[in-house]
Amino acid sequence: GNMAQSIKATGVKELRRELRRMGDDLEDLKALNLTVATMVSERAKDLVPRRTGNLADTIRPAGTKTAGRVRAGFKRVPYAGVIHFGFPARRITPQPFLYDALDQRRGEVFDAYFKGVKKIQRKAGL
Repeated sequence: GNMAQSIKATGVKELRRELRRMGDDLEDLKALNLTVATMVSERAKDLVPRRTGNLADTIRPAGTKTAGRVRAGFKRVPYAGVIHFGFPARRITPQPFLYDALDQRRGEVFDAYFKGVKKIQRKAGL
């Protein structure tokens, strides 16, 4: 299953294009995306069901020039999707810890994006 629930920040694409046009390397945007992803991943670690703690240990933020992402699970911990989305045939109830973390941090995420983007614009003189 695809765990990509996204918040689309309108205007960021245009900002990226403008910064690139000015020869900016977009590292500030990458850092902002990582900051926001970290906020959500920290909350997800609080919410994830814990038996061994293995799944919690796989929750990790990533920031690229285009997005902030939070991932869970690895090949050696393959059940992230099953825990998150559930598995009715095995009577496993969904526990959507990533979606819940995003919902609970939504206000802070928007706030951080808003302030972060303004700061980047100011720095670039836009």
